[in-house]
Amino acid sequence: MNQKPASKTVLFICTHNSARSHMAEGLMNALYGDRYLAFSAGTEPSEVNPYAVRVMQEIGIDISGHRSKSVDEFLDQDLDYVVTVCDHAKESCPFFPGGRKPMHKGFQDPSSSAGTEEEKLAVFRRVRDEIRVWIAELFCKEIGLVQE
Repeated sequence: MNQKPASKTVLFICTHNSARSHMAEGLMNALYGDRYLAFSAGTEPSEVNPYAVRVMQEIGIDISGHRSKSVDEFLDQDLDYVVTVCDHAKESCPFFPGGRKPMHKGFQDPSSSAGTEEEKLAVFRRVRDEIRVWIAELFCKEIGLVQE
């Protein structure tokens, strides 16, 4: 009898929970939702960046229903991975007693990009794609999946 393996939980954290962590959550759930259940939060939550929503929609992933959440909402939860995706969040992130494996991978903050709308979108797309590659490389390896 084939039984689906239990999902591992992943919490992605960035400072404002506005772009990088939401893109990571959306990518993880869309691409590896059969193995992982991802969430996102921030050390200083604000609101989901509309550019993040837009570049995710471009690849068929809808994060428009996401809301910015505080890491405090997750402090008492058992989590397999607690992943900071920005250096500031790594420094200010609280200790997660239920987090089995802390990880860090810093990505540029696309929300701080300047320029025209198209230039800003280009930065969001680049960061989205960098996160996607990193997730695929790390988490596929972690569970023994072969890259496509």
